[in-house]
Amino acid sequence: MTISKLLLSMLLPIPLGLQAAELSVLVDTSTDMPMARFERGRLAEGIHKDIGQALAAAMGRTAVFVALPRKRIVRALEDGGADVLCSYVPEWLNGAFGWSQPFIPITEVLITARNVTRPRSVADVSGQAIGTVLGYSHPELDEMLGKGFIRDDSASSLINLRKLAVGRVRHVVTARVFLDYRQKLGDPVLVLHPPLPVKSYMGQCAVSPKGKVKLAEVDKAIRRLIADDAVATIFARYQ
Repeated sequence: MTISKLLLSMLLPIPLGLQAAELSVLVDTSTDMPMARFERGRLAEGIHKDIGQALAAAMGRTAVFVALPRKRIVRALEDGGADVLCSYVPEWLNGAFGWSQPFIPITEVLITARNVTRPRSVADVSGQAIGTVLGYSHPELDEMLGKGFIRDDSASSLINLRKLAVGRVRHVVTARVFLDYRQKLGDPVLVLHPPLPVKSYMGQCAVSPKGKVKLAEVDKAIRRLIADDAVATIFARYQ
């Protein structure tokens, strides 16, 4: 089933002359494809857009996307500037938000350039700089490496891969879906040791306490997406 047909099948009947209510979906502007691509500050395409549209459609709503830098998303969600922020987990976000059931697969990996010694475990890179994205927390690496977790922050995951490609950093922690997408494009060209798993988990949606929708409504829509295998269908578009 195509995404367009999937979304159409989930749209609830709307009385003639009435427009569907909106679902405001927050997206972090530091996110790269396949999760998100922005044009002039607006979300143009990507997994975040597809999931947001599918979630809204399952609620009988129309998705409206609010693109903000990471440092502003907590305040926007707290104040009702958006209804939901998806593909997150509570450990990443401070605030009194409702949290949906998990439904978005996320795998983080540690990658290393092949021109340096191959690490056999994450512990082998203790004390060495690891490319990370500014504002993103990595509690698993904090736990595994302690004071040996040395961050080398950049504005985005793509910048980190490009730094890795030219030798400005030896190691990078990134999402597997992002790595696979960039390697498929061949941009940048990377010669790597086998990636080391950091963590696999399921992302959730944070629900604003002042938004237009309640947590129960979001969870009901997510159950519908799960039943329709909608998330797997979306991810398959980018593989």
